[in-house]
Amino acid sequence: MNILITVPTSPLNPLSTREGAIGDNNKKKQMSLNANYIFEDLGEIKCSIIEKNCKIERVEFFKKLLEFNGFTVVVVKSPPPKTTAKPAATVTVETPVVTAPPPPETFTVGVTDLTFDPITAVYNRHLKTPDGHTVTVRYWKQQETVSHDDVWYWKKQ
Repeated sequence: MNILITVPTSPLNPLSTREGAIGDNNKKKQMSLNANYIFEDLGEIKCSIIEKNCKIERVEFFKKLLEFNGFTVVVVKSPPPKTTAKPAATVTVETPVVTAPPPPETFTVGVTDLTFDPITAVYNRHLKTPDGHTVTVRYWKQQETVSHDDVWYWKKQ
């Protein structure tokens, strides 16, 4: 059931009106949930996910950085990647059987603070490096070994 209402569109001219139904979402935009806040149970602990499928070097980087900033870091081994079934091939005497190398060992890193969002923390400059600088995007992505917090991320280098 829609109820029609008449709303003045201008306080100077109350005769100009707009008709619409209550609950009409023409003017309102629905705000969706932020996909950056990803939660999972790591082990048996509910965590905010920092990164999935990262190698051991990246795990050590995150662990050192986030524990320095006062977060409790949880690391678990990532499940192996899903593979599609290969069609059965006929094996002949001349064809050697080639096995694929095992996938690299990867990990999922999370923190126990469910309000933590890594993107927000980096761009809002909430994190500090152990040497006292602010964590930049290039430092977070490990493109730099020293955080140059005097250079803004949107400026070209």
